Amino acid sequence: MGSKAPTWSDQWGTGGLGSDEYEDEAVNKNTKSSGSGKKMTDAKLMATASMDKAKSAAIVGADKAKTAAVVGAQKVKSGTSAGLKWIKNQYQKKTSK
Repeated sequence: MGSKAPTWSDQWGTGGLGSDEYEDEAVNKNTKSSGSGKKMTDAKLMATASMDKAKSAAIVGADKAKTAAVVGAQKVKSGTSAGLKWIKNQYQKKTSK
């Protein structure tokens, strides 16, 4: 019953914690950090620029929402006033007859 499926080590490799390959990779990652400082600075600058854009977009959105709320409140106020006047006139018509 010979299985032709690959073994676990064929699929996942033999390098892991404690292996020589793993330790070499860790050393290489630590020694290549000379260029990563510039990359990190660039990434921070890009994040700051993106945050500034997001803030300005949020401010514009908040201004639009505030304007819409003020206009909506004015419409509600005028509609309520007109409705109360209509009710008052209807009541006066009924009681005056």
